[in-house]
Amino acid sequence: MGLFSSMGSKRTQRKADAKIRKAEEKMIRTRAKVQAEAESHESRKQAKRQLKDEHKYAKRAHKQDRKTIKTSGKVQQKTAAAEAKAIAEQAKADAAAAFFTPAKMKRYLAVGRMVAPIVVPIAYRAAVSARSQVTAVQAHRAGVAPALLTQYGGPSATLRARIAACQETAGQVAELETTPEGQEFVAAMNARLNNLKVAADAADTMPPQQRKNAQRAIDNELTAIDNDLLARLNVNPTAVR
Repeated sequence: MGLFSSMGSKRTQRKADAKIRKAEEKMIRTRAKVQAEAESHESRKQAKRQLKDEHKYAKRAHKQDRKTIKTSGKVQQKTAAAEAKAIAEQAKADAAAAFFTPAKMKRYLAVGRMVAPIVVPIAYRAAVSARSQVTAVQAHRAGVAPALLTQYGGPSATLRARIAACQETAGQVAELETTPEGQEFVAAMNARLNNLKVAADAADTMPPQQRKNAQRAIDNELTAIDNDLLARLNVNPTAVR
């Protein structure tokens, strides 16, 4: 009897211990669940508060950006308006200072029509006089008459005039030289002058520097012919002081 009583007591104790463990485990699970729910609720609450703050900050930043953009736009508009005004004023000033404006051109044309009958003849005479003076200077330097120089043109005009003058001198020498030897001399001079005439024509088609060298050589040859003609007339140009 005592054995069965002892075994029943142990079984009862085990059942009681099992119930206690189950209760403790349940209590632990319940506490963990409540704690988890509390933490989750707090997390959601904190996240909601953080989202609200971020939304508020973003809204404030957007408002500041719109304000900045608006202010910058006004400044740019004012700057553009000032630049456009300055450009318009400069264009107006340039137009006023321009020499050839439509209104001024009309006045110039009207004045030109009135003074043309007076100015044109004067300008023409001045141009002719200036041209004559230039021709006279060139003829003096070449040692020929201005009327002779005006008969020739081109870069070698003065050389052609000198050649013609030398040919005329050679003709005069031929009238004085009646001997065969004198006639041969005049023929030789004319042959040299004819060659120089061809050389002057060729020089006009040369490049500038080459033409300059050729003209210098022709000028030297003409000087030599002049000296030969003078020597034939018993005149020594080197002895003249």
